[in-house]
Amino acid sequence: MADLLFRVRRTPERLLHPIRRRKAVEALRVRARPTTLLVLCHGNICRSPVAAALLGRELAALGIEVQSAGFAGFNRSPPAEAVAAAQRYRLDLSVHRSRLVTADLIRAVDLIVVMDTTQRRLVCERFGRSPRDVIVLGDFDPEPVEARTIRDPVNQSRDVFDQVYARIARCVRELVTALASARS
Repeated sequence: MADLLFRVRRTPERLLHPIRRRKAVEALRVRARPTTLLVLCHGNICRSPVAAALLGRELAALGIEVQSAGFAGFNRSPPAEAVAAAQRYRLDLSVHRSRLVTADLIRAVDLIVVMDTTQRRLVCERFGRSPRDVIVLGDFDPEPVEARTIRDPVNQSRDVFDQVYARIARCVRELVTALASARS
């Protein structure tokens, strides 16, 4: 019964995902290609460092600089599960330390990538960025989804990290394709 209720509650997310995906891709194609991109998540120890590293590796050829930050914590290292799961993508998170997002950092970038709609709202409300400058990474997922949010794997098992990083990698591939076709 609980599973049924969960699926019913997620129906709007599943149904709206193809529309959101199309709109997100089109929004990037009609705007000028960014030269700077910031990836945000809550603590900058699991999701945003992986997404930023994958994006940075792919977008360097387009001349796009990628950074990451978070809303909470400073100078924290990723959990062991994050470091191990990131190795599948040839990423070394062991040297990463979290950093806090600042107003100066938000103002200095052209495009901001977040993990959920709450983070998007916070960036717009707290820092005055236009909603068109803040995208939800999960909107780029080419597969059917249960939610827009890229799940926070902190304090979860290695399997959860693997699932989350696989979704991030899928979304990054689609985002890179959209950015490559954006006006230069």
